[in-house]
Amino acid sequence: MKILSLSDKKIPFIYSPSVSKRFEDIDFIIGCGDLPYYYLEFVLTALGVPLFYVRGNHDHEVEYSAIGKRRKPQGGQDLNCVSINLDGITLAGIEGSIRYKQGSFQYTQTEMWCLVFQLVPKMILNRIATGRYLDIFVTHAPANGIHDREDLPHQGINAFRWFVKVFQPAIHFHGHIHLYRPDDPSESMFGNTRVINTYGYQETEFILKDPVNG
Repeated sequence: MKILSLSDKKIPFIYSPSVSKRFEDIDFIIGCGDLPYYYLEFVLTALGVPLFYVRGNHDHEVEYSAIGKRRKPQGGQDLNCVSINLDGITLAGIEGSIRYKQGSFQYTQTEMWCLVFQLVPKMILNRIATGRYLDIFVTHAPANGIHDREDLPHQGINAFRWFVKVFQPAIHFHGHIHLYRPDDPSESMFGNTRVINTYGYQETEFILKDPVNG
């Protein structure tokens, strides 16, 4: 299975007719925030596969365009504080970043803990149903100590680090951290979890493992 994840930066060749040829083997799309709703809608329509997303701290509650206003990318599934099952793969997510000024989709560390705790009962139900707590965790901000930065706007989230450590999803996709240098890490391992910074875009192969036989 192949996943196209997107965040933070519009890519010209993705927002073009060539996207359907370039990514013809993609199974689903993940949006990690800070991208226009129309951009995500375009990719969804061009590829004709499911879209799952969370909002970032630069997203707008309402987006205006020539065809009207949007409060979300039409046709996509918002993962914030929910867990869904897609053909046996479980996904869950949390939107936003640390609060550093007035604005939408920003939270204190304490508020992020409250959002994460909303997912805990769903993880237990996933474990009962599938033998795994979670396969894919989607956030905008990174976890504390994993790809984050020291400045306040880009601090990692303590609750995300705890969540990944406890529930060990196969992959944690995030955005928010822009990659400008060739030595900036875009992927790391935290325990058994691949942590992937989707800045711009990433293509990721995913193999669903048997919970008994691995």
